[in-house]
Amino acid sequence: MTEWVKVCSMSDLKKGEMLDFDYEGKKILLANINGKVYATDRICTHADADLTTGMLSEEGVTCPLHLSTFNLETGIPQNLPAEVPLKTYNVKIEQNEIYVEVA
Repeated sequence: MTEWVKVCSMSDLKKGEMLDFDYEGKKILLANINGKVYATDRICTHADADLTTGMLSEEGVTCPLHLSTFNLETGIPQNLPAEVPLKTYNVKIEQNEIYVEVA
């Protein structure tokens, strides 16, 4: 069953920033790149590192351990050593509030 979860307001997630949140055992990363908000799993698929401690750029989020960069729209790693994509989540913004669809 899917559910839309209110996470925060847009003012809590400024351009170029990341936030983390947990929901029913899922560790999720929110990122704002140039006003577009993305949501993915926040644990690197290669080395179990928390991606919110990595670097955010227009290319995606880079793992702090082995420097794999993940595309935030697709979850696909852009370079090795990561090979497995991150799970991505639908995001909607209503009345300046950010919601993530969690399955």
